[in-house]
Amino acid sequence: MKKYLAEFIGTFWLVLGGCGSAVLAAVFVGKAKSVVDGADFNIHLGISFVGVSLAFGLTVLTLAYALGHISGGHFNPAVSFGLWAGKRFPGSELLPYIIAQVLGAILAAVIIYIIASGQPSFALGGSNPLATNGYGEHSPGGYSLFAALVTEVVLTFMFLIIILGSTDRRSPAGFAPIAIGLGLTLIHLIRV
Repeated sequence: MKKYLAEFIGTFWLVLGGCGSAVLAAVFVGKAKSVVDGADFNIHLGISFVGVSLAFGLTVLTLAYALGHISGGHFNPAVSFGLWAGKRFPGSELLPYIIAQVLGAILAAVIIYIIASGQPSFALGGSNPLATNGYGEHSPGGYSLFAALVTEVVLTFMFLIIILGSTDRRSPAGFAPIAIGLGLTLIHLIRV
């Protein structure tokens, strides 16, 4: 039961930290006055794409160190599935891990929604509700469905290569969370 709780908490932290940063801290626009002519102008104070990317990587890095020794630190059904496919994780544990991960993600999403709802201009509708992304009008760069699909497949594959390689018994012990966290940061910087 401890490993399922670890996966629940780890996935909760990943969604709260990563998605929460995208929803709650990515974009803030403030007003400032020019010291030259006194004119008002907008100043962007949010953490932007780089901050959100770092938030995803840091959440995985921190919890992989904190809980990885209990559950393996998957925190994502795709990772659990990839480890199972790579014969590094038993099939009998796959469904309970995925259930724990989905429940952790749902709880984090509810908390993000509650916090976001406390902001007067929050609206669930529109073209980017809760900082979702995707393709077409839901892609920050306007990328097509095919481009988004290729991105997801290739980046997920590379992420699993990083995980499998850095956690191999022949890899330097104790450094896997750093490689995995930095890999996830890079993946989020590349996303379309």
